[in-house]
Amino acid sequence: MRIWTVIVVVALTTVMGCAQPTGSTPPAPQDDPGASPVVSGIPTAQPGQAQLVLATTTSTQDSGLLDVLVPAFERATGYEVKTVSVGTGQALALGARGEADVVLVHAPEAEHQWMAEGNGIERRLVMHNDFVIVGPPADPAGLRTAGSAGAALQVIAVKQAAWVSRDDNSGTDQLEKQLWKAEGLSPAGQPWYLASGQGMGATLTLADQKDAYTVTDRATYLARQGAMQSVILVEGDPRLLNIYHVMPVNPAKFPGSRINSQGAGAFADFIVNPTVQQMIGEFGKDKYGQPLFFPDAGKTEESLG
Repeated sequence: MRIWTVIVVVALTTVMGCAQPTGSTPPAPQDDPGASPVVSGIPTAQPGQAQLVLATTTSTQDSGLLDVLVPAFERATGYEVKTVSVGTGQALALGARGEADVVLVHAPEAEHQWMAEGNGIERRLVMHNDFVIVGPPADPAGLRTAGSAGAALQVIAVKQAAWVSRDDNSGTDQLEKQLWKAEGLSPAGQPWYLASGQGMGATLTLADQKDAYTVTDRATYLARQGAMQSVILVEGDPRLLNIYHVMPVNPAKFPGSRINSQGAGAFADFIVNPTVQQMIGEFGKDKYGQPLFFPDAGKTEESLG
């Protein structure tokens, strides 16, 4: 029996409109400015196969994107989505154990390994944004003039400025560790290097409370900046690109299990659908004056730089 440890995304009312009962897929009223666009061509749920488990990163949850996409998917297909919002490492592990049907994550190196181990049936590019380094407005370490992420970490180490790491094997954590390694630095264990062991939102809050620095995806930062003092100090480095892929779990690896491969495929088709890609590109503009994610379906990673 599969054991679900889930955070159920319940959104009876979202900015995209009111959710319909499971299994109902009426078109959105065209005269309702709050209704979500009609998404057509996506396979609908079959009797007895309506439950779908999505394992994804905390950034898609903390940014609020899932509060838009999941209800729209449920309305379009009749599936009921249970979302497990954890770090990418944990999300991939859930998929590898057959405890999720589809994963949406942002750690390309780990994703390649996961696919090579036969855990997924396809890997599809969905969207990107970027990582930024944030810290106290006074910037006591002087990161504003660092010029790059690597130079900023060198300054942090030399000045032993307080730094908070997620240290949870998430996509963000893996990116951070790669940056330290590229600079020949091993900060773990240093008194100024603090491990939160939590998601991005909680890590940002901790860093803010301690007047410390950290690396974060831009979407989560923008979604929480109103409740924090921390400001963006380093951005624009090509190494800070943050790319998301969707990967349905391979049912052949779990014979006799209840992997919902049809639902996983439907979710993958949905999230790269042109209408949904447009929704992703518009998300955040009204509130933050800029999109939180950039749609990339049909592109290649190389084209993103």
